[in-house]
Amino acid sequence: MALTGSLDIGRLELRPNSVERSFNREPFGFDHNLSQLDMFELGSLASLADKQYGPGHESDFFLASSATAPDERFRAVKSVNLSLTDAFCSLNKHSIRILLKRPEDHDPRFRKLRDDLMEQILDRSPELRNDRILRLESAIFITSAATLTPFHFDPSAVFFCQIMGKKTYHLYSPTTLTEPELEQFYFRGMVDIAQVELTKRDPKEEHVFQLSAGTGLHQPQNAPHWVETQGDISVSYSFFFETLTARKTNRIRGFNHYLRMAGAQPQPPGLQPGIDALKAEAMNVWIPCRKTLSYVRSATMGRS
Repeated sequence: MALTGSLDIGRLELRPNSVERSFNREPFGFDHNLSQLDMFELGSLASLADKQYGPGHESDFFLASSATAPDERFRAVKSVNLSLTDAFCSLNKHSIRILLKRPEDHDPRFRKLRDDLMEQILDRSPELRNDRILRLESAIFITSAATLTPFHFDPSAVFFCQIMGKKTYHLYSPTTLTEPELEQFYFRGMVDIAQVELTKRDPKEEHVFQLSAGTGLHQPQNAPHWVETQGDISVSYSFFFETLTARKTNRIRGFNHYLRMAGAQPQPPGLQPGIDALKAEAMNVWIPCRKTLSYVRSATMGRS
C-alpha cells in the first residue's frame, strides 16, 4: 500500500472496514510509515533513554533477557544487570529486551504521535467514538536479535508497529481464553500483563504475523500472544488503550470471579445487561476498598 503525507506525521494504512469489522474481536494487519520517522532511529532512542529515563524514572522502563521458551513464566525470565545506557550499548553482545514505557511523558513528539494515531483509529470506528477512552499509553520495544517474549495477554486494546528488524508474532483471538482464566486476572483491578498456559490453546487458532519495518497488527484486548525477534536488532512501537465499556466488562468479570469462588456458575458479560450493571458498580466500590485495605495491611505489618 502507498503511504502518503509528511514524514513528520505518523500514519496508519488501514484496510477498508478493518477497524469497524474486527476491532477487539480478531487480529488484523496494516501498514504504516513510522519506520521513516527520525525519532525512531536507534541513536535517537538511546539518547532519549539516556536523558529522560535516568535516576528517578526506574518504573518507566523494563529490562530483561530472552525467555528460553514461549511457555516460560513471564516473571521468571532472567533479569539484565545493566544500566539502561549500558543495555543499549550491549544489544549486539547480549540477549536483551528493553521496554521504554510512556515515552509521551518524556518527549512531546511521542505525545503527538500517540494522539495522532489514536485519532486515526477513532475516525474509523463509530463504536469507539461513542465510547470514552479512560487510559491511553504507548511503549517502545528495543530487542536484541533472536530474543523471545513469553506467552501472555494484555488488559488493553493494542496497535503494534514494527519499526526496524523483523519479528514473528504468534497471536490468538480473545475467544481462546475461558471466562475463569479472565476472571482470575480482573478481580484485582490491575493494569498489567497476565500469563496463561500456552498448552491449553488450540494450535489451529493461532495467527502468525511476519512483521518487518512498515508493517503492524491490531492485538485485541485479552488476545494471548508470544513474540520472536529474528536475526537483527528490532525496534517496535505500540499504543494501547482502555475504554469505559471495556473497563465495565473487566469489572463484571472481577465480580464473577468472587461468585465462582462461592460455588456459583456466573453468566459471562453481555448476557444479562441489568445484572451486569450491578456487578460493575459493586466492583467500582470494592476495588478501591481492596487496595486501601492492602495498603493499610502492608503499612501495619511494616511497623510491627
